[in-house]
Amino acid sequence: MAQVLYQGHGSMRFTTASETVVYLDPFMGEGYDVPADLVLVTHQHYDHTGIDLMPHAEGCVVWQNMDSHPTPDVWVTRTFGDVTVEAVRAENQMHDPDKCVGYLLGMDGVLVYCAGDTSTTSQMPELAGRGIDWCFLPGDGIYNMDVAEAAQCAKTIGARHNVPVHLKPVKPYGEAEAARFASLAPNALLIRPGEVVEL
Repeated sequence: MAQVLYQGHGSMRFTTASETVVYLDPFMGEGYDVPADLVLVTHQHYDHTGIDLMPHAEGCVVWQNMDSHPTPDVWVTRTFGDVTVEAVRAENQMHDPDKCVGYLLGMDGVLVYCAGDTSTTSQMPELAGRGIDWCFLPGDGIYNMDVAEAAQCAKTIGARHNVPVHLKPVKPYGEAEAARFASLAPNALLIRPGEVVEL
């Protein structure tokens, strides 16, 4: 079964049952000691692009927003070993939709939505039909939507588990923001920096 280590802010490390290691938006926290097979970047802001924080395994692929969303009308889906990565829409006033993505990750029979830096998107109602198991939504209320809007997105998407991330700019976590999300969102699960959860 796949696992996620939440490193803090928007940074996560996923490990599949066959030990494929995927880093998403590396920036802060611990757990960069395991060599990466795949590094995913949702956009080019500095707090998401620490692609050299970890060692790279032989054949490691760094897959960034410009790879997965090369033109405004192209959204790429690609399989890397036992992990399928599908680019989806991400946008708000601070994040140009032509330069940002979220990702749907399929691994070990689980579908994970990592929204990246975003607010509500027009694509989210479509995601409701995808049977998403885990949904990671930002909620800092400054560069992204706030937790009330994130909770509404969680209701729209209908995932089995909804996890708030990116809750304070350039900080690992925000306890007050997380607690508010948990009070508003269905199926909320709080994962704190350094915690590992089976997906």
